[in-house]
Amino acid sequence: MVDWGLRQASVSDVEAVAELRAVVLRADLERLGRYDARRVRQRLRDGFDPAHTWAIEVGGSFAGCVALRPARDAHWLEHFYLAARLQGSGIGTGVLRELLQRCDSGGILVRLNVLQGSPARRLYERHGFTVETEDPVDVFMVREPA
Repeated sequence: MVDWGLRQASVSDVEAVAELRAVVLRADLERLGRYDARRVRQRLRDGFDPAHTWAIEVGGSFAGCVALRPARDAHWLEHFYLAARLQGSGIGTGVLRELLQRCDSGGILVRLNVLQGSPARRLYERHGFTVETEDPVDVFMVREPA
């Protein structure tokens, strides 16, 4: 596995995250007939909260991001994007494991949504997420604390 680290995101990360989101989600959004180059970036900008977001770094360089947003009954795992060249390297598993351990220690339920047909769903299922509901575009998943 490649050495990686997490650092607290800052406001200055928003454009790098928005661009990564557009690149990573493009194939799935096109397959679902939902890709809009401007909208995919703007939705990230509109919901970006650096207080609950971490940048994933490899070799000191930005390689991805992940957010864990507190809500009333759970934390929402959001904006989990990793550069395509690093997917399958174990980084995503390591990042997810670290965040879930934090939630488990606090007894916190975790929710997320993933696009229909996304290969990321397998990662979430391997870590105990189960389908709660789904629609033609999104699969909503939940994970009880261990």
